[in-house]
Amino acid sequence: MDLRTEIREFLSSRRARVAPAQAGLPAYGGNRRVKGLRREEVALLAGVSVDYYVRMERGRLAGASDGVLDALASALQLDEAERDHLFHLARQSTAPSGPRRRRPAVTVRSTLQQVLDAISGAPAWIGNGRYDVLATNRLARALYSPVLADSRRPANTARFVYLNPEAARDFFVDYDHIAGGVAAKLRMEAGRDPHDGELITLVGELSTSSELFRQRWASQDVRLHRSGRKRVRHPIVGRLDLDVESLGLPAEPGLHLNVYTAPAGTPTADNLALLASWAATQQAPATELEAHNG
Repeated sequence: MDLRTEIREFLSSRRARVAPAQAGLPAYGGNRRVKGLRREEVALLAGVSVDYYVRMERGRLAGASDGVLDALASALQLDEAERDHLFHLARQSTAPSGPRRRRPAVTVRSTLQQVLDAISGAPAWIGNGRYDVLATNRLARALYSPVLADSRRPANTARFVYLNPEAARDFFVDYDHIAGGVAAKLRMEAGRDPHDGELITLVGELSTSSELFRQRWASQDVRLHRSGRKRVRHPIVGRLDLDVESLGLPAEPGLHLNVYTAPAGTPTADNLALLASWAATQQAPATELEAHNG
């Protein structure tokens, strides 16, 4: 991934999104040749020279202070995820080849697997920013059985969403929202580490095989890993409306613990209990996922 291209396309796309009226600026007639703000208008709003902003939009963020980046984020009306993405891109620009960060683990420590196994009443799994499923508890294996049906290891939710769209649409009630979120979080990850070879390979694979991914990737949208709601249609127990908590693991930078729950007494809680009963009846030899983490 070319960092300057990433910066240029991100800034120009965010600039095009803001109408002058939204920024409190006069439109100066209806024959504007650009969509959204002009470069000189962004410079005015950010309190920098036009030449300086043009250099930044051409991909030269190296040396930009936090104050300048904050002002630019305000001028472009960036949300929290977009602001973080801008700062990630700027940090990557501090050296010609970009700083190298510690690579996320590709296997999960046995003690973390013990933590997962101790969570018996809720699906729980550990993944990275590339959407690799690295470790699960029994209930998560049952819940994510459609995703884990892929023989490739580690299984990858992004591949499932974009390369197996028929099954993914059956599984995810809010497929379009999920697809947009996956692409946005992958782009966020690319901003954190544009030198991640496995991420570059994944994005290339998805771009080659999925027109929908190409469209979503081109939008330049970014999104944080956060708590939320996930609705799925499970092939065994039916509809599950799950509350999701995604927790970073400080001892394993880049990994997240994802736990799915439901309020007691709800149909989803009952269906989770049913899913747990079903999972307990299944044969439990070492799966490929478990072998991958062993």
